[in-house]
Amino acid sequence: MLTNILTVAALAASALAHGDHENQIPIQGPHKALWYNTLPGDGGTQADSVFSGISTFGRLPYFPCLASDDVKYDIAFIGTSQESCSISQIKDPQSSRKLGFSGGYNVPLETNPFNSWATVLDCGDIPVTSYDNTWALHQIEEGHNSILSRAPATDSKKKGPAKNDKTLPRVITLGGDHTITLPLLRSINRAYGPVSVIHFDSHLDTWKPKVFGGSPSKVASINHGTYFYHAAQEGLLANDTNIHAGIRTTLSGPSDYENDGYCGFEIVEAREIDTIGMDGIIKKILDRVGTTKPVYLSLDIDTLDPAFAPATGTPETGGWSTRELRTIIRGLEGINLIAADIVEVAPAYDTNAEHTTMAAADALYEIMSLMVKKGPLSLMMDEAGELKEEI
Repeated sequence: MLTNILTVAALAASALAHGDHENQIPIQGPHKALWYNTLPGDGGTQADSVFSGISTFGRLPYFPCLASDDVKYDIAFIGTSQESCSISQIKDPQSSRKLGFSGGYNVPLETNPFNSWATVLDCGDIPVTSYDNTWALHQIEEGHNSILSRAPATDSKKKGPAKNDKTLPRVITLGGDHTITLPLLRSINRAYGPVSVIHFDSHLDTWKPKVFGGSPSKVASINHGTYFYHAAQEGLLANDTNIHAGIRTTLSGPSDYENDGYCGFEIVEAREIDTIGMDGIIKKILDRVGTTKPVYLSLDIDTLDPAFAPATGTPETGGWSTRELRTIIRGLEGINLIAADIVEVAPAYDTNAEHTTMAAADALYEIMSLMVKKGPLSLMMDEAGELKEEI
């Protein structure tokens, strides 16, 4: 009897609750303002956890640019890997994702590359085969050129420094082995013609194939120590306006330097920082490439001393500190960077604190800041539609 009474009471309560269902006030979840508050001062937003969301460089918006051209951008980050090195970990929480954590404002350069006139995207990666080196280089060139040759989000109708007076977006490539710079320069050449190159590295990378690797085949002749030799032979480099910075490698002999000169490069040795200082190094680079021509920047992470960047394939002692490299990069304010790459980061060799990937991400942050501070590439042109003259 008691069981029957309880059952009826329960059913009655259920029916009563169901009958009042239309009059119930739904329970609302927490308001989004609890997470996304507008802050005073410069109008930023509340810092989010560095580990939340998908992994993109600097927590940038992601769009698969190679799968669709529906989104426009002014600066695109793309990844590509070739041979044994990878840059994927630069996008992880301890590396680039902390860059915008406190707002992203670059104090020395007085700019915020994450909150500016520029639309900046992480465009994902270029798919690259690991079974055919020649085809991999072709894939990198075509993928890069597809990203590079589109109309930018800003000033797409204005005259620019590219062929046919076009204004193009800038592309920053997060690469693997330094060999990728050759197909990237081939892509740049298709859009701009020969360009001036700033090359941060501890090695020359202009060796003749028979000197570096023996050149047993055409495929083997293109590698991470010969790609600039091939770039010079293919006419991708502007004559006598290219420069290495941070060099400290051993040589096969003095003729290596002679060959480097034939390839169109000047050399800044790493040890020169002890005599001419960072300001002297900056001056040599600016004097060499100028501030009117299109410039490509290639940064090998082994420019840094292994104490600061151990995770690279060919470390050389006697390099610069992370602070020195970042200061030198910032000193290049005013040059017309049209594109850049960072290479030779090998995360498998990194410390638990990820010193190398963090240093690489911070160097990229400085490069991106230079691009944003300079403005759209259309600003390279004067009122007559010609490249502005050197000041």
